[in-house]
Amino acid sequence: MDINYELYKVFYYVAKSLSFSDAATELFISQSAVSQSVKTLEKRLGQTLFTRSTKKVALTKEGEMLFKHIEPAINLIVKGESQLMSSREKGEEQLRIAASDTICRYFLVPYFSKFHQKFPNVHIKVINQTSLGCAELLEQNKADLIVANSPNPALNNSMEIEEIRTFKDVFIADKTAYPFENKVFTLRELSKMPILMLDKHSTTSVFLHEQFIKQSIDLAPSVELSSNDLLVDLASIGLGIAFVPDFCFEKSGRENLYVLKTKEKIPARKLVAAYDENIPLSETAEFFLNLLMEKDNE
Repeated sequence: MDINYELYKVFYYVAKSLSFSDAATELFISQSAVSQSVKTLEKRLGQTLFTRSTKKVALTKEGEMLFKHIEPAINLIVKGESQLMSSREKGEEQLRIAASDTICRYFLVPYFSKFHQKFPNVHIKVINQTSLGCAELLEQNKADLIVANSPNPALNNSMEIEEIRTFKDVFIADKTAYPFENKVFTLRELSKMPILMLDKHSTTSVFLHEQFIKQSIDLAPSVELSSNDLLVDLASIGLGIAFVPDFCFEKSGRENLYVLKTKEKIPARKLVAAYDENIPLSETAEFFLNLLMEKDNE
C-alpha cells in the first residue's frame, strides 16, 4: 500500500502525545493539518486509529497495533538522520567504538593501528565504559560498535553479537603474602580471604558473584575498584587476592604473582563485538569488525 511517510509521521506524534495540538507543535504545522493527515491515513487504511472526545484522544485497538510497528521505524529513521548530520557537521567521517579501559589496553590497540593504516582520515572516537555501559551506549546510538565481555545482561535481541575470543578469569596473589602455590582452594575458603575485584557496575563483578551464589556463598569483597590494572597493583603489594582476566595477569609481568588453584571450575567468558542489527554498518565499521574476527586473535 503506497502511503506517504509524512502521514505515518503525523500519526506517530499524535499517538505518542495523545494530543493533536502537541503533535502540531512538534511538527511545526497547524492543528487542522494534523487532523486532516490523520483522517487521510485512516481512510487509506480503512481503520479508525483514534477515538476523539472534547477532553481527550485515545488510540483504538487498531491504532495501538499500528503504533507498535511505527514507533521503532520512526526511531530508526531519526537515529540514521542524527548519525548522518553529526558526520556532516564535523566535516569528517568517524568510527565510534565503545569498550572498557581493560579491553582497549590489552586487546584493541593493535586493531586501532591496523584500522588507521587503512583509513588514515577517519577519526576514531573511543568511548571508555564498563561492558554494561557499552551496551547501553549502543542502545542509545552513541556508539557504532562495541567490544564487551559476555555474559552481559545489557546485551539484547536488537543487537547483532559476534564472538571474538574466549578468556578465563583467575585469582592472583603475591607469593610472599599468600604462600599457597600448591594448595587447591574451594570458593568457600576464598570467601574468607580479602578479595579484590571490580565494582558492582561491571560484568566481571556480576559474573563472580554468580559463581559464589551457585555454591550458596555470600561474597563480601574487601576492595572494589574500576580498574583491573589497579587490582593487579594491589595484589602485587600483598593487599589481597585479586580476581582479574587472565590476559591482564599474563601481560603484567609481575613475577611475584601467581594464579591460585580452585576446586570449582570458573567458566570461561567471551569477548564479543556487538552492533545494532537495525542500522547497517558503515564501510569503516564493517572493516574494523572484520579485523576483530580474524582467526589470529587467540
